[in-house]
Amino acid sequence: MTSQYASTRGKSQTNGLAVAGLTCGIIGVFFFQFILGPLAIIFGAVGRRNSSKGRGMATAAIVLGVIDVLLFVVLMVVASQSGGFTWYVGG
Repeated sequence: MTSQYASTRGKSQTNGLAVAGLTCGIIGVFFFQFILGPLAIIFGAVGRRNSSKGRGMATAAIVLGVIDVLLFVVLMVVASQSGGFTWYVGG
C-alpha cells in the first residue's frame, strides 16, 4: 500500500544557494555587513544561474547583499566624518 505523501519525498524543492544567500543577506543587515553582503551577492547570483527554483529568493539575496554593502559604506563614511576611529583605553 502506498501513501499519498510518497511523491513529496526526495529532492528538496528549494535552491540551497538561494536560501544561503537570503540568510546571509538578512543577517548582514544587522551584523558583519562587509563579510555577509558579498557572500549574499555571490550565493544569490550562483543560485539564480544554476536553478529555476528559488529564483525569487536568489534575487532577494542579491538585493539584500547590495543593501548590506551600501550600508557598510555609508556607516564608514559617517564614522570618518564624525572624528574618525579612535580608541580610548583606560584613564
